[in-house]
Amino acid sequence: MFRTALRNVLAHKARLLMTVLAVMLGVAFVSGTLVFTNTISDAYQKSSAQGFDQVDVAVTPESREDVGDRIGTTPELTQALLDASTKVPGASSAIGVVSGFTALADKDGKLVGGGFQSQGGNYWGDKDPRYPLQEGSAPRGAGQVAIDAETARRAGYEVGDTVRLSVDGPVLTPRVTGIFTTDDGNVAAGGSLTLFDTATAQQLFGKTGTYDEIAVKAAAGTSQTALKEALDKALPAKLVETTTGEQLADDQAELISSQMSGLKQGLLVFAGIALFVGTFIIANTFTMLVAQRTKELALLRAVGASRRQVTRSVLIEAFVVGTVAGVTGLVAGIGIGAGLRSLLGALGETVPEGPLVVSPGTVGAALVVGVVITMLAAWLPGRRAAKIPPVAAMSSVHAQATTKSLVLRNTLGALFSAAGVAVILAATTMDGSDGQAPMGLGAVLLIIGVFVLTPLLSRPLIAAAAPVLRVFGVSGKLARQNSVRNPRRTAATASALMIGLTLITGMTVMAGSLQKAIDKMASSAIRADYVVSMANGNGLSPDVDEKLGNTDGVTATSPMRNAPARIDGTTEYLTGVDGSAIGELTDLTLDDGAFEVGGSRVVVDRDTAESHGWKAGSAFTVSYEDGAKQRLTVAGVYEGNDLIQGIMLDTSALDGHQEDPAEMRILVKTSGGASDATKDRLEKALGSNPAIKVQSKKDISDEVAQMFTLMLNMLYGLLAMAVIVAVLGVINTLAMSVFERSQELGMLRAIGLDRRAVKRMVRLESLVISLFGGVLGIGLGVFFGWAAGELLGTKMATYELVLPWGRMAAFLALAAAVGVLAALWPARRAARLNMLAAIKSE
Repeated sequence: MFRTALRNVLAHKARLLMTVLAVMLGVAFVSGTLVFTNTISDAYQKSSAQGFDQVDVAVTPESREDVGDRIGTTPELTQALLDASTKVPGASSAIGVVSGFTALADKDGKLVGGGFQSQGGNYWGDKDPRYPLQEGSAPRGAGQVAIDAETARRAGYEVGDTVRLSVDGPVLTPRVTGIFTTDDGNVAAGGSLTLFDTATAQQLFGKTGTYDEIAVKAAAGTSQTALKEALDKALPAKLVETTTGEQLADDQAELISSQMSGLKQGLLVFAGIALFVGTFIIANTFTMLVAQRTKELALLRAVGASRRQVTRSVLIEAFVVGTVAGVTGLVAGIGIGAGLRSLLGALGETVPEGPLVVSPGTVGAALVVGVVITMLAAWLPGRRAAKIPPVAAMSSVHAQATTKSLVLRNTLGALFSAAGVAVILAATTMDGSDGQAPMGLGAVLLIIGVFVLTPLLSRPLIAAAAPVLRVFGVSGKLARQNSVRNPRRTAATASALMIGLTLITGMTVMAGSLQKAIDKMASSAIRADYVVSMANGNGLSPDVDEKLGNTDGVTATSPMRNAPARIDGTTEYLTGVDGSAIGELTDLTLDDGAFEVGGSRVVVDRDTAESHGWKAGSAFTVSYEDGAKQRLTVAGVYEGNDLIQGIMLDTSALDGHQEDPAEMRILVKTSGGASDATKDRLEKALGSNPAIKVQSKKDISDEVAQMFTLMLNMLYGLLAMAVIVAVLGVINTLAMSVFERSQELGMLRAIGLDRRAVKRMVRLESLVISLFGGVLGIGLGVFFGWAAGELLGTKMATYELVLPWGRMAAFLALAAAVGVLAALWPARRAARLNMLAAIKSE
C-alpha cells in the first residue's frame, strides 16, 4: 500500500502541484511571520542590552501614589545623592542622567524622527563612556550640542553645522561640536538623540541641580547585586529605588517581547486565515482525486485491501505532499522574513542591525503545520472513499448524498448560522470591551454556518445569474449547469474566496466608518480653526498661548491645560481653559444646565458627572497639586468625546497651584478661517518650531486617515495571500473538473461546439463560482463591519455606518478577475482535448 500510495503521488504530479502550492503558501506565511518577528525582537533585545552596558545599578526616585486629598509627588535626585552614590563601597563612578523631549529639525526644517522618539539628554564631562565620540568634542555651554551618528547621517549634519531644535520653548540654534555613537533603542528605531552639557540640559528640561537617574558603575570585583545592596544601605530608602543593570536589560527585553507579541499575533492571525482557506482547497483537491480513483480503490478493496489500508494510502499521499510543502514553505518563509525586514528599510523605518533568526521552533512549526493540515484535510475524503462498496464503485454506481445527509447538513448549517447571528446581535448591545469576546465567537459560528450552508445557497444565487449567462448562448447555459452540478465542490471553492473578502470588506467598512466619526467629531465639537500641540504629546509652554493671541488675524485662543487633582478620594484630571473664549471655540452639546466656565463654576462631561452623581447645581471640593482646596459648582453637563472631555474650569482657578503648568493643546480661532497663509503665519509666530504642530480640523482628519490607510494597506497585503490561495483553489477545481468531464467535452466537440465556445464555457463557470464567493464574502463583511461598529459606537458617540460602495464594487471586480485569471489554463486545456480520445476515455 505504501508503494501504491507513492506511485499515485507521482502519477498525479500536475494536479497535486496546486495542492503543494496551497499548503506551501500557508506554511510560508506562518514561518515568514515567525522569522520576521523573531529577527526584529532579537535585534531590539540585543540593542537594549548593550544600552545598559555602562549601568551596573540605576538609582531612580521612588514613585509616590496619590493618597487621600494629596497628589503624589516625585522626590528629586540631588547633587548630594549623586555624591553619596559615588562614595559607596564598590562603586567606581556615578553619572547623573538628565533626559527629555528634544525636537531636532533637519536642513529643511522638518522634525527628525517620530515625535516620541526625538530625545535629548546630557553629555557627562569631557568623555562620557555611554556615548563614545566618533568625531569632534564634547558640548560646552548653551550654544553647543552633540548629535548621534545615525541622525547626522540621515539629516546630513557635520561637526561645525548649526542646527535648529526646541525642547518646550523657543527655537534654539546651537552648533554641532561632536558626533557620537549609541546603542539607544529609540535611535535604532529611527529617532534622534541630542546631547547638551549637564548644566544646559538641567536648565532646558527644568531640572536645575537635579537628575532623572543616577547610573552607578561597579568597581572591579564587585557584582551588581553587591553594589545594589551597598547603595540600598547608604541612600535614603524612602526617596530612591535601585535596580541592577541586568534587571533593567531583562525588563526592557520583556517589554520589547510583549510589544512584538502583538505584531506577531496579528500576523499569525492572517497566516491562520491563509491556512484556513488553504484547508478548503486541500480537502477539495483530495475529494476530487479520490473520486477520480474510485474504481482503482475499489479494485484494491476487491483484491483484499481493507478500509483502513485504503484510508492509510490516501493519508500517505497527504503526508508526502505536506512534507514537500512544509520544507518548501519554510524556505519561502525565510525569504519572506528577510524581505519584510528589507521592506521596513525601504519604507524609511530603521531597525537595529542583527542576523536573520531562524529558530528551531520556526522549523518545527513549519513542518507540523504543513504535514498536519494536509493530513487532516485528506482524512475525510479518504475515509469516505474507503466506505464505498467495491461492487458499487466498480460499476460507477457511487453512493450519492442521501436526503437524510443533506437535511442534516442544512439543519446544522442553519443552527450554526442562527446561533452566530444571535450571539453577534447580543454582543452589539454590550459595552465595547465586554462585547469583544462574544462577537468573536459569534463571527466564528456564523462563518462555519454559512460554509456548511454554501451548497444550499449556491443554487438560488447562481440561478440569479441565468439571465446574464443566456447572452452567451449554449456556453452560458452549460456554464450555469456545470456550476451547480456538484454544489459541495462549488461551495468549497467559493468559500476560499468568501473568507478573504469577508475580512477585507469588514475592515474597510470599519475603517471608513471610523474616519467619518473622527471627521464628524472634529467638525461638530470644535469651532476653532486650528489646534496647536507638541509633536510628542507633551505639554506646551504657557507663553505659546500668549504668542498666538498676539498674532495678526487671531480672534480667540484658549489653552487646554491638564492638571491632576483629588476629588472624593480619587484622582481626576482637570482641564484648564479660558472661560471667556472656550464657548466660541467649541460646539459641545449640553445635557443639563448652562455652558458657563469662570470663577468657581465648571462644566463636566456626562460620563464624569454620572460617575460622581453630579448634575447642574451640584457642588464638590477639589484638592489641587499643592494641597490647596476649593469648592466648585457644576454649571452644566455636556456630551464629551475623545477630543474634549472631563472637568473644565478657568485657568485662573489653577494659577498658583501648579509647579510646572503645561498646555496640552491650544485652540485658535482666526478671522479669515483655515488657510495655508494663516497656518504659515501661526507657525512663523512660534518661530517655525519643529516641536510644535499647527493643525486644522482637516489636518487632524488627514492624520487619522493616514493611520487607517496604512493599516488597511498592510491588511490588503497580508490578505492577498488568502486571495492567491483562493485563485489556486479555483484553478485546481476547474482543472480537475475538466479532467472528470473529458468524455463529456469530447461529445460536445463532436456535436459541433467549437474550441472557442468550450473556452468560454469554462471561463463563465469560473466567473460564476468566483462571483458567488465574492457576493457571500462582501455580504458577510458588511454585516461584521456593522456589528463591530455598533460595539465601537458605545465608546464613540459620533460613529455611524459608512458603506464604501466604490471599494465594494472593486472587491466584486476583484472576485471576477480571480475567476477569469483562474480559468485561463483549465479553459485552454479543455479546448485542446482530442475529441476522439476524450470520447473513448473513462
